[in-house]
Amino acid sequence: MMEPFGEKKRAKVLAVDDSKENLELIQALLSMAGYEVITASNGEEALIKVEEESPDIVLLDAMMPKMNGFEVCSLLKRKEETRLIPVILVTPVDESECKVRGFEAGVDDFLHRPINCVEFLARVRSLVRVKRLNDELVNVENTMLALATAIEAKDPYTEGHIERVATYALRLGKEMGLALWELEVLRKAAILHDVGKIGVSETVLLKPGPLTKEEFDQVKTHTVVGEKICRPLQQDRLIVEVIRHHHERYDGKGYPDGLAGEDIPIAARIMAVVDAYDALTSDRPYRGHLSQEEALQILRGEAGKQFDPRLAVALVSMVETGRLSQML
Repeated sequence: MMEPFGEKKRAKVLAVDDSKENLELIQALLSMAGYEVITASNGEEALIKVEEESPDIVLLDAMMPKMNGFEVCSLLKRKEETRLIPVILVTPVDESECKVRGFEAGVDDFLHRPINCVEFLARVRSLVRVKRLNDELVNVENTMLALATAIEAKDPYTEGHIERVATYALRLGKEMGLALWELEVLRKAAILHDVGKIGVSETVLLKPGPLTKEEFDQVKTHTVVGEKICRPLQQDRLIVEVIRHHHERYDGKGYPDGLAGEDIPIAARIMAVVDAYDALTSDRPYRGHLSQEEALQILRGEAGKQFDPRLAVALVSMVETGRLSQML
């Protein structure tokens, strides 16, 4: 039977404890509060139930035999499919040592026995809200990525451009010492950087000759349009910055805002140079692809002008030594 339009599904809680009495108490509290409750009596069973049931939150007993709560949480947080499921760890006492181990495993919140019913339900409600917000953001992000792929598919000249640029950006970002979270955001930004071209006429995008000033002005709008499309990705503000600023120039003569030097976010500067390299070495409606050496010569000549000189030099070195293509 379908749910009425607009009615939210009951939140699903997986409670894991090797004590039957504890599980019965937790199940009674959560059921009375309107939650759907699934139970597991050990860590191995919990991992199976997570895969089968996709719970909104997991409540873990810390001190189970064989596989304890810390180990179960750590395994859940390592997997892409389950890392966003909130985990509450229930400990026998409120000890700092337990909390340190829990934080290292990726625990989102803690409770200690005896459980305070009011506090317990408040924490579950809070983390269920967090999970649902994360689910909404992930759905928005997946829609954006699908849109970017669809836009690329319309242009035979840019086939594979997204994948190549994302790989180049990750490789150069790693070379420049970006943190892991920055690299992940950079990867998403690389996939989405041209999503604003949905607002540019195909006649202009696929024109076989030079663009008029009016046509080029239309192309330039894709950075601002892309930013507007991707604003819902508010948890990753850097994505929106890259989309808006990946055509800024190091000398301040780019668009849309005329930013210069290090006023341009580093992820956008990385995007600018790898995007240009891929464009130079790919066929375009108005020209064939340049040779690798011709493209590198342009990068060298534009270092300090169009591109951040440090990034341009690094990319040239990576191409010459074969390191840029190692991940392709």
